[in-house]
Amino acid sequence: MIAYVNGILESIEEGNAVIDVNGFGINVGISGSTMDRMPGIGENVKLYTYTNVKEDAFTLFGFLSRDELNLFKMLITVSGIGPKGGLSILSVMPPDDLRFAIMAGDSASISKAPGIGKKTAERITLELRDKIKVTEDDMLGGGAAGALEVAGDGTYPARDETVAALVALGYNSAAAMKAVRKVLAENPDVAENTERLLKLSLKEMF
Repeated sequence: MIAYVNGILESIEEGNAVIDVNGFGINVGISGSTMDRMPGIGENVKLYTYTNVKEDAFTLFGFLSRDELNLFKMLITVSGIGPKGGLSILSVMPPDDLRFAIMAGDSASISKAPGIGKKTAERITLELRDKIKVTEDDMLGGGAAGALEVAGDGTYPARDETVAALVALGYNSAAAMKAVRKVLAENPDVAENTERLLKLSLKEMF
């Protein structure tokens, strides 16, 4: 219903911001991550919003980017995840980390969000894995062109083998993916060399 709110930040507290839009103070629910990145009081801010309508309430939830908003909308399609649960997850996990955790089935990282139990986190990874698309730009930190899907489909065997090896060594799936992504961004020449990619990724993990 309301695509975004653009106005002056009147006040902010945990879980809520008041935006002055032409003299009207609008309450917008926000995540802890969004709160940390908001401008100062009296400065202009634009929040992309999701409207939650109930019989007894009309609530807006706001995000600094469309990317976060889209992930939020995806999260609340999962049974047992309401708007507060979606905000809780996005408060502790940046969008990229959340995507990789879902792809890797890393429910342990997702369950660290307040109010999100193990079973709920597992449900998120199961229901959203096929909906998450990670591009080559995401994997290489924006240093590559194109929009090839790389969700462990065998397109990048060295990368997949390296992540699997790190997980086998006891590392967290999401952390392993982040390390490999950083190595590939800095050393694109090792993209097809599993041994070198693994060595550099292990150094990154330390």
